[in-house]
Amino acid sequence: MAPGPFHYTGCHGSTGVYWRPVYAVLEDYFHILLVNARHIKNVPGQKTDKKDSEWITKLLLSGLLKGSFIPPQHIRELRELFRHRRKLIAMRTAEKNRLQNILESANIKLRSVVSDVFGVSAMEMVRAMAKGQLDPLLLASMAKGSLVKKHAELLKALTGKITDHHRFMLNLILQSIDHINLQIAQSEAQMEQYARIMHKELELLESIPGVSSRVALGIVSEIGTDMAQFATHQNLSSWAGVCPGNNESAGKKYSSKITRGNKYLKTTLVEAAWVASRSKANPLLAVKHHQIAARRRGQKKATIAIAHKILIAAYHVLRDNEAYQLHPQDKKILENRRLKRIDRLQKQLSTLKNTSYK
Repeated sequence: MAPGPFHYTGCHGSTGVYWRPVYAVLEDYFHILLVNARHIKNVPGQKTDKKDSEWITKLLLSGLLKGSFIPPQHIRELRELFRHRRKLIAMRTAEKNRLQNILESANIKLRSVVSDVFGVSAMEMVRAMAKGQLDPLLLASMAKGSLVKKHAELLKALTGKITDHHRFMLNLILQSIDHINLQIAQSEAQMEQYARIMHKELELLESIPGVSSRVALGIVSEIGTDMAQFATHQNLSSWAGVCPGNNESAGKKYSSKITRGNKYLKTTLVEAAWVASRSKANPLLAVKHHQIAARRRGQKKATIAIAHKILIAAYHVLRDNEAYQLHPQDKKILENRRLKRIDRLQKQLSTLKNTSYK
């Protein structure tokens, strides 16, 4: 009979992913603390394994060790799938760039005519060239939709010098892209199983401006659904690395750049912020983005600030189990913006009337 779980607090010093197998084996039997090595650094010049163990023991007995956030197993599995999918997309983008380089090398200027080389019509032409079809007239006849009107431009763009080497490389890259597409589809199908389990939380997150179903899944894969892991939204923002730094001494404020944090979550939040800053359905974050960009030197800082606000909203949505709602003060901001717009239009209309009378 397997021993039942009991509570014991210990530490394991490691780097990279080497702590994961140890954690996976012991998590059912021990209460494990995974501690950031930077937080328990010993006195310089006294560095040995034995002294490190003694120092960590003293910190543990004094209650000075703070464990890092380790999500439950199903969240860890979803996190690994989501991160792997992101890497697959990066690999596919690299292969697409290589394919365009091969076309340019063969003097095929398809990119100058079509808006997307990897659209339906363009890909049909590329696959035909890879199989040996070199007649520009036949290739141009594969155009569909609005591309049919550009028949003359297509003839010029498809007139090149494609060698056997170019065809070999095109086939090789197309096979790689198809294989990566298959892996992405398999990853998404596997992630969908986890999404069904957390469908309620994902729907609540989608109520936040800029958060799509894919972004919601990315947020959950990094922070989980239980916000009891983070004392406040400030702790979560600091862990994610989207809040301003706090660096002040002798009344003088130094650089307040954001911390490093979780780069995967940060990337997902920036994607959501970019969408929210252009949203017309719920323009509050778009208004704030414009205000911050005007006051604080540029779009990048404004985008990070909106990403910070989206993460705070996600924290409260998951903690309170309620959909995103505008704060009364935010409603007042939108109402004032609407009234100012009406006033501006009325002034423009009055100016036009006066001009027409003259």
